[in-house]
Amino acid sequence: MNGPHVPVLLDEVVDALQPRAGKTLVDGTFGAGGYSRALLGAGSVVIAFDRDPSARRFAEGLPAERFRLVQGRFSELDVETGPAAVDGVVLDIGVSSMQLDEAERGFSFMRDGPLDMRMAADGPTAADLVNETELSELARILFVYGEERESRRIARAIAKRREEQPFTRTLELAEFIEKALGGRRGAKVHPATRSFQAIRIAVNEELSELEAGLAAAERALKSGGRLCVVTFHSLEDRIVKTFLSVRAGKTPGGSRHAPPLETAAAPSFQLLFNGAQTPTDTELAANPRARSAKLRAAVRTDAPVWRAAA
Repeated sequence: MNGPHVPVLLDEVVDALQPRAGKTLVDGTFGAGGYSRALLGAGSVVIAFDRDPSARRFAEGLPAERFRLVQGRFSELDVETGPAAVDGVVLDIGVSSMQLDEAERGFSFMRDGPLDMRMAADGPTAADLVNETELSELARILFVYGEERESRRIARAIAKRREEQPFTRTLELAEFIEKALGGRRGAKVHPATRSFQAIRIAVNEELSELEAGLAAAERALKSGGRLCVVTFHSLEDRIVKTFLSVRAGKTPGGSRHAPPLETAAAPSFQLLFNGAQTPTDTELAANPRARSAKLRAAVRTDAPVWRAAA
């Protein structure tokens, strides 16, 4: 695999999942197929998921007798596999490199394209969200999902401008946000970075999808099965860290994105290693986009699946 399609933390994921012949593994975020190819190369059966219909082109040539690609959300993976049926699940969270690189998808503030940002081909677009969301809710989205300190200022500016002219293009919105914040003034990070992240997460319901995907993996994994999750920013990593810590009996409580959980349940996971693994200097030199990646992993115990409190 070359260029933008290099899978992040591949060696670490393979080491944690331990693929081999006779194992059935789930690649919950197929993308360009980097993880799936590695798992298939080790002899495993792979069931892959991707809600982006364009991902199917990357499945050409993969062995049909051991590989299946499902167009759908990874939060429903256990519906496809059945309960306690798989030996491993890997989730690579967030937007893919090729989605960022394809201007027509509307994910990037560096390339002009329609203000879309949908991972799937249906539902409201980023333009719908930016042009129609009530001001206070738009500010909340920018603050919570983008951790944007100037969220109210940006939301007010957007609300005023859209009354006269709705936003339709990515560069149009990025340049407007930059201007609303007073320009770059030597900043290394584009002023629209956090806002674009927030809008993308909201459009695709990424955090609630991650919560549901972790719970689906818990249901789908056999005792001894392994869960690996690669994240790229603090919001995602916080959810994964909390989920695994709670399920491993390390931390009381649950996530702010999910209902409270029963506290007396037996640990359903055992952490594979403490903390998170990060890319090596060698990987970062070859793939700078891996710089914020973190891998957390755990092994499914034989305890029952945890259930949300009524």
